[in-house]
Amino acid sequence: MSLLAQDAEVADLGLRWQPGFAQLGPAFFTRLQPTPLPVPYWVGHSDAVARLLGLPAAWRTGAALEALTGNLPVAGTDPLATVYSGHQFGVWAGQLGDGRAILLGETAGRQEIQLKGAGRTPYSRMGDGRAVLRSSIREFLASEALHALGVPTTRALCVTGSDAPVYRETVETAAVTTRVAPSFIRFGHFEHFAAAGRVDELRALADFVIDRFYPDCREAAAFDGNAYASLLHAVSKRTADLIARWQAVGFCHGVMNTDNMSILGLTIDYGPFQFMDGFNPAHICNHSDSAGRYAYNQQPQVAYWNLFCLAQALLPLIGEEEHAVAAVGVYRVRFPAAFLDRMREKLGLPDAREDDGALLDALLRLMASERTDWPIFWRRWAEHRAGADAAPVRDLFVDRAAFDAWSLQFSERLAQAPQAAAPDAALRANPRFVLRNHLAQQAIERAQSKDFGGVADLLALLQSPCEEHPGMDAHAGFPPDWASTIEISCSS
Repeated sequence: MSLLAQDAEVADLGLRWQPGFAQLGPAFFTRLQPTPLPVPYWVGHSDAVARLLGLPAAWRTGAALEALTGNLPVAGTDPLATVYSGHQFGVWAGQLGDGRAILLGETAGRQEIQLKGAGRTPYSRMGDGRAVLRSSIREFLASEALHALGVPTTRALCVTGSDAPVYRETVETAAVTTRVAPSFIRFGHFEHFAAAGRVDELRALADFVIDRFYPDCREAAAFDGNAYASLLHAVSKRTADLIARWQAVGFCHGVMNTDNMSILGLTIDYGPFQFMDGFNPAHICNHSDSAGRYAYNQQPQVAYWNLFCLAQALLPLIGEEEHAVAAVGVYRVRFPAAFLDRMREKLGLPDAREDDGALLDALLRLMASERTDWPIFWRRWAEHRAGADAAPVRDLFVDRAAFDAWSLQFSERLAQAPQAAAPDAALRANPRFVLRNHLAQQAIERAQSKDFGGVADLLALLQSPCEEHPGMDAHAGFPPDWASTIEISCSS
């Protein structure tokens, strides 16, 4: 621990705290303090998240550095790690829990602040409770990148590092990510109590979630006024909207276990994620996923499967199985409609027609056959829709005749629209800068040499990804050949 941590007893982050998850009682968590790390340093920070929390302008003090690394208690907080269970790779894994994340508490603005990588907890399952610099930078950047793209997600205030060794495939250094969300409650929290037959705790958890985040479920007339079925219905809709946005931006999560599914429909627990380069519907971003359970084209179905696990957990409260099936069933309608809406935005279509799905499918089949670069195609297409020449888009295809044929179909469809789309509509829906694996890797390698400028530069691009950012063209180009050799696993 640093001298500052030895000399100070408590850090005051300038936030007001209130009872949050802790009011559920000790059956839901274990109280404990983070385990200190020696000589911490700042790696990256998000001023946007600092403003969200209401932190003072000069919040990055020495005391804050120590507190957000786990070396100092934070005034007004009572840290805890929560218990949950879940299905991992389709198999019931039993009790899990926050194995390396410690919840500091909830702010008066109803944002939970959690330290990921803060040391062992009772739920670490023989692990060390630590996170490495590499994975912490990836999560920090991805959280802010998806938020800027309009994808619901947990946020990240900062990453702090330490030269303390952490043993994974190789020896790496430790880091702590300060994560922020209205709640970190997962499907697995409900599964934990349902599997144990602890209906009282299950009901308390569901009531907590409804009262805080889904109050309309109390008044819903659907499902004969059953608030718990209405909760499942609302979560199913949010999950459908989330997965539609993932698919539209080419985001692969990599580990869609039920304990990694947010009850609020947020992207949570960034591990072996990837934003796709060349479009391959069967792309597997997780080197540990040999069977391809969580491939890009499997994500919609996996989310639906996970919702059934949640339905099974909530069934003791819902009572009527028909209500549970109907509540989850909304996903099958909501997801394809939401995905098509997102893709209409990317295409720059000003209205909706029944045959849009067939038009989109034809384009995606063509892109898949040639592994067309996903971000670059959509950005060039947006620029073309805004008035640029079509040649840069056409040049992405070997089979130019096939693209020309599809482009003609699009023009005919566009002519049927009752009004023209705004010239820059597609530009707003298609980012120029995306967190590709090789960009993250370059920032990580600089950070491993104590040069954190790459993290800051990349964050600036990702927080306004549709802007031009003169001088940063290299970050918007094709990935180098070595990018395909990057392997990201569950340890990431």
